[in-house]
Amino acid sequence: MKDKRKYSTSQLFNFAQDSYLERSARPIYAVVFLLPFIVFYEVGTILINSDLLRQYWQGRVVAFSWLQKSLEHIGFSTKFAWVATPLAVVLILIGLQLASRKRWRLWFADLWLMAVECIFLAIPLIVMGLFLNRPARPQADIHQFLRSSVQIQTRPLSTCSSTENGPSLSPANDNNGNASAIKLLADIVTGIGAGIYEELVFRLILICLLMLLFQDLLQLNHGSSVILSVFVSAALFSAYHHIDFFSGQLYQRDPFNWTEFVFRTIAGVYFAVLFAVRGFGITAGTHAFYDVIATVINAGFFSSVN
Repeated sequence: MKDKRKYSTSQLFNFAQDSYLERSARPIYAVVFLLPFIVFYEVGTILINSDLLRQYWQGRVVAFSWLQKSLEHIGFSTKFAWVATPLAVVLILIGLQLASRKRWRLWFADLWLMAVECIFLAIPLIVMGLFLNRPARPQADIHQFLRSSVQIQTRPLSTCSSTENGPSLSPANDNNGNASAIKLLADIVTGIGAGIYEELVFRLILICLLMLLFQDLLQLNHGSSVILSVFVSAALFSAYHHIDFFSGQLYQRDPFNWTEFVFRTIAGVYFAVLFAVRGFGITAGTHAFYDVIATVINAGFFSSVN
């Protein structure tokens, strides 16, 4: 029991005190680092829901809607629940900061390092996505492989986000010269929202609950609890992009695809391990940066692929 208490509920592994790795994993760092992302998502959602942009909007991130509807079920009005949902992210992280008893002091230079770290941590997922989406070429030599890794693929990169409505319209079929930019903005806003709210649900909340189940209720050791929590959360994360958990039906807007399912399962494990090692701020930032980078790559190389 003594061994279990040394682990913070907001981070499953600890580093040397006051090192960059320890500081940047604190919940208070996550609050400050993610606040611009939260504001961008909220402002972007308001702008995109204007008459000009609404046709390209895919809808609220499903994880955001879950949180919003949960607040409505406990008595909050719809308008207040819309405001309270991003506020809940901040309050949860501040609560974890208080519970962790970690230092509150911030080194603002660390925030730039965190952004760079998130971008670098997103690169393995980009590479894996490009590899999984390559067309099969059994007789290709190394030069063909290298060329195919940077040329247009048969399918765009899978993003780790799920929205309430169907896919947005293809700008390639729109006569409006601004259509591509509008759709790109909508997809970037969606990706940033997914990075925050999907990580909140599937890593910060779900993994903490799974750790309580495996470690405290079932009395498994810390290592086994971490491994089980990582794989269970990853499986549910991947399923969430394909199945409506409330009805049990496959999403009609996004037909099941084994490549995407495998990719998102691996991505779920990656994000869960990242959360266990680096905490919520870095994990949510990496998820958001991955979705943004994948969106830009898709817009640049796959916009004409139907």
